[in-house]
Amino acid sequence: MFDKIKQKWGIKSNWDFFVICLMFSLAGMCIVHERKPIFHFMGITSSTPFWVKALIYIPIVIPIYQMNLLVFGFLSGRSGFVLERQKKLIKFLAS
Repeated sequence: MFDKIKQKWGIKSNWDFFVICLMFSLAGMCIVHERKPIFHFMGITSSTPFWVKALIYIPIVIPIYQMNLLVFGFLSGRSGFVLERQKKLIKFLAS
């Protein structure tokens, strides 16, 4: 079932696949908690219109997620994998 993803990502073992999925999950869970103080610092409250929150969320939170991904990639020993993914993301965004 996961063979296509493992082949696309260039990984061979199920353990590596599990660790990489865990790494993405932890980076995502951390950003949920990091968003709150950032929004509080910027003065965004529950009464702030959604479109304002979305305009601020995208350019601020997404780079923080990428930094979290680097940290968890380093801690899990998969920093090479993360760096390759981020290079591809940057090339995609630059084109």
